[in-house]
Amino acid sequence: MTDVTRLRVDFIACDGRGLCAEALPELVTLDDWGFPIVSGRAVPPRLLAAARETVRLCPKLALRLDAGR
Repeated sequence: MTDVTRLRVDFIACDGRGLCAEALPELVTLDDWGFPIVSGRAVPPRLLAAARETVRLCPKLALRLDAGR
């Protein structure tokens, strides 16, 4: 088995600014109210650096990367 990294959203903390979708459109889309939609699938290795930066840039600290199986 290999470890995978997934992008997660804390919807309680998120206020729907949409910066994550601008920074990482390959993994994040927005719903009708501007809140992020992420698939829960593994972050591809080629996008890991961008995903880390997007998590870092979230003004509400509502994003995280979970490493697991």
